[in-house]
Amino acid sequence: MKKNLTGPNVPLIRIESINVIGGWNHVQFMLYRPGAFLHALLSTPLLISCSGDYLYGMKKLFLLSVMILSGVLYVRAQTTAYKVYALKFAGSALPFSAADWAKGAPQTDSIKFNFMVWLIKGNGRNILVDAGFLNDIDDAKEFKVIDYIRPDSALSKLGLKAGDVTDIILSHPHWDHIDGVGLFPNAHVWIQKDDFNYFVGAAWQKGEGIGGFNKRDVRMMVDLNLAGKVTLVDGDNKEIIPGIKVFTGSRHTFNSEYVLVNTGTNNVVLASDNIWIYYSLDHMVPPADGGTLDPAGYVKAMQRMKTMVSNVKYIIPGHDAQVFSKFPIVAAGVVEIK
Repeated sequence: MKKNLTGPNVPLIRIESINVIGGWNHVQFMLYRPGAFLHALLSTPLLISCSGDYLYGMKKLFLLSVMILSGVLYVRAQTTAYKVYALKFAGSALPFSAADWAKGAPQTDSIKFNFMVWLIKGNGRNILVDAGFLNDIDDAKEFKVIDYIRPDSALSKLGLKAGDVTDIILSHPHWDHIDGVGLFPNAHVWIQKDDFNYFVGAAWQKGEGIGGFNKRDVRMMVDLNLAGKVTLVDGDNKEIIPGIKVFTGSRHTFNSEYVLVNTGTNNVVLASDNIWIYYSLDHMVPPADGGTLDPAGYVKAMQRMKTMVSNVKYIIPGHDAQVFSKFPIVAAGVVEIK
């Protein structure tokens, strides 16, 4: 028996179908077209299925629609959306071949070697992946560095000042990736805990390897840690900032990391030196001798990276100049990874 709930002062709304707001397609409708959703909700009598039951009260309906729309807008506000850029700040005059950087690569294949940093911009943050180096560091002489501009000056091509950088994610503590951290006074630094501890401690013990490490960078990082400006990331597959995760496994250094960015439209992997050049990625081979503590792990990490992206072009190596011919040019020496 159905109860007749009609009355003289209450408008009648029949509830027939959940299809307006039910199912994943309609969740997407709410998320991406909330204005249209509210219009549909207010204009249609077909809201939810109750097999002929009736609901009274336009006021209740309006309040319900406002609550749903508020939730939808909140979800949208929390959705990450980043732009990702590669910025060249120096090159090398040395005549490198692919064999210098990838195991088994031909000596006859020449490569153009660049030094670069990466900017992740969005959600109120300007995040650098690696910080480059200052050109007075002795290590730079071995590479015959050319076309050098300070990394903070490279950022000015995107309208940013050094003080605008909110975070620096360090893939590893080699001089060409860490020495420029001090250029960015407001940045909080993220680095793998095991990599940091080895860098500032055990690496300097007798018999350990300090190749690529510089003492002034050690002192700088210790001081930043004492100042509370460093977070030590403990392990693999960690979301350190909404939409941004770090992964380990390549062991370019003691426990180097690479960065996965969810831009809102696709994933981008900023491999840094966890892939030196495209040849390793294209042929699934480890780096040349000295490029990793675990050649098999290095290859497995590249295989894993491929599962994270919709297209392999979104995996970005650390030093291959081809990066700047594969993506849209924003300014001289700057491309957007999209």
